[in-house]
Amino acid sequence: QVHLVESGGGLVQAGGSLRLSCAASGSIFSPNVMGWYRQAPGKQRELVAKITNVGITTYADSVKGRFTISRHNANDTIYLQMNSLQPEDTAVYYCNAYTLIYGVASWGQGTQVTVSS
Repeated sequence: QVHLVESGGGLVQAGGSLRLSCAASGSIFSPNVMGWYRQAPGKQRELVAKITNVGITTYADSVKGRFTISRHNANDTIYLQMNSLQPEDTAVYYCNAYTLIYGVASWGQGTQVTVSS
């Protein structure tokens, strides 16, 4: 089972930046896909961005051009650089990792991102 630890959330003003980190551990197999999802109050959890172990990335339309996901394969860590943050980006951000050999996804505990106007 993959264990995920997130860090980097916080409070920022509109237009500001934050960087989230997520480190995977507990498995001899590196996750095939790692990504970030977010859930705002009263809304469903949605994909923000994801990256494969060969660097293929996918972004939600709402964050394209503002957020950048990257991955350090040596230590199974991903990062989400969030620029030009807006109040609508306020949510709990969850790290997700999918390892094909296990056939299941793991979730982190979540980190709060709050953007004030």
